[in-house]
Amino acid sequence: MSDTSLDLFEGMDLDILFALFDTLPVDVSFVNADDEVTYFNLPTAGRIFPRTRLDIGRRVQRCHPPQSVDKVQRILDDFRAKKRSTADFWLELGGKFIYIRYFAIYGKDGAYQGTLEVSQDCTEIRALRGEKKLEGEPGV
Repeated sequence: MSDTSLDLFEGMDLDILFALFDTLPVDVSFVNADDEVTYFNLPTAGRIFPRTRLDIGRRVQRCHPPQSVDKVQRILDDFRAKKRSTADFWLELGGKFIYIRYFAIYGKDGAYQGTLEVSQDCTEIRALRGEKKLEGEPGV
């Protein structure tokens, strides 16, 4: 195993973990306890909200439109104070239905570690009707 191995997952190294995050059909960003963007994935389908390497280390408040900054700050403050641990939003953007979720991340000691932001284009999901079961797949 490489020096980037995670002993939580035998045989799982960071390259595979990052590839896993990039394969997810969602945008994932992590903001640390100091409100700095420290990670974002590069989903293969493209990001809903584009990011550049310049965003790493940037305060998350500077990544949002001015009219949203006070709401973002309130969420982060609530997460720190443990008043809530999630916040969900959805909006129409360029003909797409976008679902945005924030999750507070706490360490084993209960201390606030940061916030995970997950954004997903749910346009196709929202339009689903009826059922599609696994039994209909070839080879199943």
